[in-house]
Amino acid sequence: MRAIVFTAVDELCVREDLPAPQAEAGEVVVSLRAAALNHRDLWILRGQYAGLRWPIIPGSDGAGVVNALGEGVSPEWLGREVIINPAFGWGAGAAAAGPDFSILGLPRDGTFAEAVAVPVGQLAPKPDHLDLPHAAALPLAGLTAWRALMTRAQLRAGERVLVSGIGGGVALFALQFAKAAGAHVWVTSSDPEKLARAAELGASGGFLYTEPFPERARGSFDVIIDGAGGPGLDALIDAAAPGGRIVSYGATRGNVPELALRKVFWKQLSLLGTTMGSPADWAAMLDFVTRREIRPILGVTWPLRRAEEAFALMERGDHMGKLVLAI
Repeated sequence: MRAIVFTAVDELCVREDLPAPQAEAGEVVVSLRAAALNHRDLWILRGQYAGLRWPIIPGSDGAGVVNALGEGVSPEWLGREVIINPAFGWGAGAAAAGPDFSILGLPRDGTFAEAVAVPVGQLAPKPDHLDLPHAAALPLAGLTAWRALMTRAQLRAGERVLVSGIGGGVALFALQFAKAAGAHVWVTSSDPEKLARAAELGASGGFLYTEPFPERARGSFDVIIDGAGGPGLDALIDAAAPGGRIVSYGATRGNVPELALRKVFWKQLSLLGTTMGSPADWAAMLDFVTRREIRPILGVTWPLRRAEEAFALMERGDHMGKLVLAI
């Protein structure tokens, strides 16, 4: 089969001669039709991720058709269009993932290939209102945004939400989910065009994070969803309303050099961390997406053989929406 393979740090190649995966007991083989990039894939390629191993087929997001069943799998799955939950081995606890938690695409070979073998419990039927490219864009970023907003922040209708770094997958899903749940959403970006696009998608307003927050934005937001971290967290603490919740799902701008702890306790803020989501989060997110007919925002789509171009665009950060590989 054809697949994208990372063979070492900064070494990406397209292989045409890889053996097709086989379904073990309790597994299926999914013939993939589309896969989507996440920053995790880029960090693995750059050697900036834990547990690296080479060679590896990257990719956490995928959608396709089940074409083979392992022992013990119900025949009703054969031929079904499915999406894959990339969160493996969450464990029994709802509060956090257990020690066996992993994400598809490392250490297990992922979705940037013509086929992938996964446990049948990781599958869900493709939502009827989505085609396969849109369905492929949903899993990792959608699950992360859902848990951040609904499980960790406990978002309520009517609340004011600020989503930082609009344009990436998680931020866009956070905007879509929060709006659909009845919240009022503002966004930040370094790009005025992305702020304008977010307004078209329903954002009530936006701010350039390269400039200080205006006075009207300070102390305004009940929930703040952030994937950047770094020195910008101090401004988000200022933007939070008393009793507000700040949820962090990433640190693309690094660790916080100095935490304004006095502001945190004086305003009685909650600083919450989140990673991916549990099986219950996955089921709730899919139900919400299906009932509200939410469609992921796609950026650019390339054929699998041009994956290197997709990685280059992701690294530049010029895009708005999920980057998809057609298979």
